[in-house]
Amino acid sequence: MIRYALTRLALLLLGLFVASALIFFTLRVLPGDIAQVIGGTNATPEQIAAIRERLGLDRPLPVQYADWIGGVLRGDLGTSQLTGTPVATELVEKAQVTVPLGILSLLIALLIALPFGVLSAMKRGRAAGTALSVTSQLLAAVPVVWAGMMLVVVFAVWLGWLPAQGFPRSGWAQPGLALRSLLLPALTIGIVEGAMLLRFVRSATLQAVGQDYVRTAAAKGLTRNAALIRHGLPNVGLSVITVLGLQVAGIIVGSVVIEQLFGLPGIGRMLVTDVGNRELSKVQGELLVLTSFVLIIGFLVDLTHRVLDPRQREAS
Repeated sequence: MIRYALTRLALLLLGLFVASALIFFTLRVLPGDIAQVIGGTNATPEQIAAIRERLGLDRPLPVQYADWIGGVLRGDLGTSQLTGTPVATELVEKAQVTVPLGILSLLIALLIALPFGVLSAMKRGRAAGTALSVTSQLLAAVPVVWAGMMLVVVFAVWLGWLPAQGFPRSGWAQPGLALRSLLLPALTIGIVEGAMLLRFVRSATLQAVGQDYVRTAAAKGLTRNAALIRHGLPNVGLSVITVLGLQVAGIIVGSVVIEQLFGLPGIGRMLVTDVGNRELSKVQGELLVLTSFVLIIGFLVDLTHRVLDPRQREAS
């Protein structure tokens, strides 16, 4: 187990290094110039050149990358070229919106997928099972933006239960208002991601029904449903843990769009704004943090699966 964990850790570090290089050099291909943004439309070429020299943008790209990655290893993600604010400070501030949004979205997705996915499999061939299967396929195909707009129309415009946009300026100092502001965005992401996860849970449950250990338990006197719940669902849980890593990535991608739609001051909205402003020093830090989060989640999922599934340990 220790050897496996060290191998996965080495692959994680290699993946982070490759991701950092791809992020840095790919961003330099984008059109535009932050020096022109800072100087304004009336800046002379000499002024633009002076700004580029002050920011270090006139140095070779490998040198710029080495300086940046060296700062990252020291915990310094860089500084905003427009405001002078440390990128890490802004990320911590924006994460107070994005992280709770992601956690709440994931909880909603699990509350939808786990019970209804198992129920859909157990009611296979019946009206209830067919209805759940068809509904999940329809919801999984719904664009997240359209789903968000429909939820706003229902819960914010018609019923007036929840705010349509915004987040309290005082943040979590007013937890009730902050939570109400995140409910509609979290429902939007959670319903779409939950519908996709539901289909996987249903498939994994149906596969578990046909396993020998479930049939053996049923032959010993348990009902099919009882045998499935007692012996099949633990294996379904192992499969779900694996898929959750992909779901987390989907939630991160969805949060970028949803924060724009609902006017939330999170990392996703900051990323879109910084791309428009050509704030490459901030964008590369934001992308590296998001990519690192996804890779670390995958690493933890692999280790968890290894610990919980004795068949993998025996096979090795």
